[in-house]
Amino acid sequence: MSPNIRAGIFSNDFILIFLPRLKRSRPSGDLNCFPKMLLSHSYVNISFFQPHAFLMIGIPGLEAVHGWISIPFSFMYTVALTGNCLILLAVRRTPSLHQPMYYFLSMLALTDVGLTLSTLPTTLAVLWFDYRHIGFNACLVQMFFLHSFSVVESSVLLAMSFDRFVAISNPLRYAATLTNNVIIRIGLAIMARATVSLFPGPFLLKRLNFCPDKILLSHSFCFHADVMKRACADITVNILYGLYVVLSTVGVDSLFIVLSYTLILHTVMGLASPRERVRALNTCVSHILAVLIFYIPVIGVSMIHRFGRHLPHIVHALVAYVYLVVPPVLNPIIYSVKSKPIREAMLRLLRKKRKG
Repeated sequence: MSPNIRAGIFSNDFILIFLPRLKRSRPSGDLNCFPKMLLSHSYVNISFFQPHAFLMIGIPGLEAVHGWISIPFSFMYTVALTGNCLILLAVRRTPSLHQPMYYFLSMLALTDVGLTLSTLPTTLAVLWFDYRHIGFNACLVQMFFLHSFSVVESSVLLAMSFDRFVAISNPLRYAATLTNNVIIRIGLAIMARATVSLFPGPFLLKRLNFCPDKILLSHSFCFHADVMKRACADITVNILYGLYVVLSTVGVDSLFIVLSYTLILHTVMGLASPRERVRALNTCVSHILAVLIFYIPVIGVSMIHRFGRHLPHIVHALVAYVYLVVPPVLNPIIYSVKSKPIREAMLRLLRKKRKG
């Protein structure tokens, strides 16, 4: 590279960050995404570029009040981590809760802890310290865990719907059907499914040629749909892969959940006593609420990323935060309010800690 070109690059702080990832090879005609100062040097042979880091944003248009916005975010993260950890401890330390329903609830709580920890570091770094950089590889790792925990949560909700179906349709065979070995196998299958589904994602992104002037992400964390749009290459494979993952996981799970509740309603309507019907349906209320607060934001995020390009950036940001932050916050609240055994076990834990 000639001295003039090198001086031009070093004079631009925007490009300086990403200089280590520039690779020189055969001439390429795809130079439309490079900065104008590089376009003037038509003899520069650059065909592949990966950013050393991406730039994240908090809530667009509200950068001046990020410090104040960090207060409710910190509160929600604290509630999510505290509530879900209390559920895990309550189920572990209370022998009467060693039942299939509460084992699945523990899986949901553990998944919510993982989902919360996936976004907490970068979100609070942006809001508290205005630290907006995230390394390219770190971004791919965060993206993998973020989407993996989302797939796991969808699968756990499906398993919980199956649990409710067995408990209502065949209560005498409930304990015999959902044994500890069966629950362990379901848990392992859920983890394997998420890992296999999401494992190709980072590698499909690493093969792409990115644009030096398109490194600003739309959120304070890494979404697959957001990262792939920063590329200056054909992303058809990535789009099809993302669509396949959504349909084969969240899409299939939602259909089976609807099927489960259709069968549950059919069973409940066959009960003779209205009191028994209400009692049976009441055991499903917590799960139905958990399903709604997870799937409604998922549908919103999917629709906005595909059809809402004209919407303000703040709408994209808020819907994404609702999708990732709200379910882990509300799930422990819902189950502690609706489930008396969980509520009592959590209160016993808190009393012991105060006495200790």
